[in-house]
Amino acid sequence: MTSATAFAMDFVPRWIAFATDQQAGGLVERLDGEGRPVFGEPKTTLVHARTVFSLAHLCLETGNSALLGPARRIHAFMDAHLRHPEGGYRYAIDPDGSLREDAASRTRRAYDQSFALLALVTLQKADPKAVPEGRIEGLWRFIEELTEPVTGALYEDDQMARSGARAGERRAQNPQMHMLEAVLQAYELTGESVWLERATRYISLLQDYFIDRSTGSVREFVSHDLSSLEGAEGQRREPGHQYEWAWLLHRYADLSGHEDVRSLADRMTAFADGHGIRRTGDPLDGALFDALKADGSVIENTHLLWPLTEAGKLACALHLRGDVHAAARAEELERLIFSRFFAADQVRWVNQLDGRGGVIWPDALSRLIYHVALFVTEGARAGLWSIQPELRISLSSSP
Repeated sequence: MTSATAFAMDFVPRWIAFATDQQAGGLVERLDGEGRPVFGEPKTTLVHARTVFSLAHLCLETGNSALLGPARRIHAFMDAHLRHPEGGYRYAIDPDGSLREDAASRTRRAYDQSFALLALVTLQKADPKAVPEGRIEGLWRFIEELTEPVTGALYEDDQMARSGARAGERRAQNPQMHMLEAVLQAYELTGESVWLERATRYISLLQDYFIDRSTGSVREFVSHDLSSLEGAEGQRREPGHQYEWAWLLHRYADLSGHEDVRSLADRMTAFADGHGIRRTGDPLDGALFDALKADGSVIENTHLLWPLTEAGKLACALHLRGDVHAAARAEELERLIFSRFFAADQVRWVNQLDGRGGVIWPDALSRLIYHVALFVTEGARAGLWSIQPELRISLSSSP
């Protein structure tokens, strides 16, 4: 498997066949370094929601309805076992679908709800009968329960929502970013203006609390009251998230007509371009470093897979806007992703490499399919490669 096209044509259906737990239902969280599914681990909302979205999204982008069977089955498992009776989705369950009673597993994280919403609105567009009536509205009511009344920011989870954010607790940009992604998707697929209004809320949050105005970069973490955070966590900047936010800001501008947010995206991009890319003559040149400090110095010189896909998505968007260098950048990232992180002709990839291409984290995490699928479809939308409408492998016999 050596290209974006092959990922959509061959890899995803082969991976589903490997990752499906045919005995208990749902998906495994990872394949090991040899490409074997790892059974017996807790199953999470994050993996199931991201996979439902990915399959439904690929169906919409390729026209291949065979992807809907697995999407429906995975959603049914998620709906039956991970959905909380009082709203939202719990973090994790036991491998057989039974409830885990530890506090972490019971937690309903804002981050997970964003992907549940992304999955539901996309699956409903691909197959309106697959999502039970009231599920999306009910989820949004719970998301409002996780929302801080004064600022409109998401609390980290239901526990913080009950008690309020307390001194010493940190809050992350990531739940806000992915909720913006989910509501933009809902607006694009439904045309309902309420979703765009909700998106504007998260744009305001970004501007008010999460941007470091001195550099234009996005802070990973802020304090309990959304003020800047002292210490290493407050200094942390991830290049992948600079590009991911920038891509969403351009998407918001495209959908809303609010062109002013593009300048925010440009500053984030400039920060990541200037400090966050390996340029040392090593095999991973062009890959993003995992983390920087606020001054741009590198603190993690390793290379996770997902940040490359985020830089690639932005490059595809900039190509559509006429950036003469963006197509070459997207194609460079496609080459790095599929030649360095993915194994040829196998359902296997790795999560993290060093600058020489050595494997640091060999597991193939199921949650990363979402990142790669979006990069692949964004490149196809930009005309940089094609996604054929018919996949070579039938999914009709998948459990």
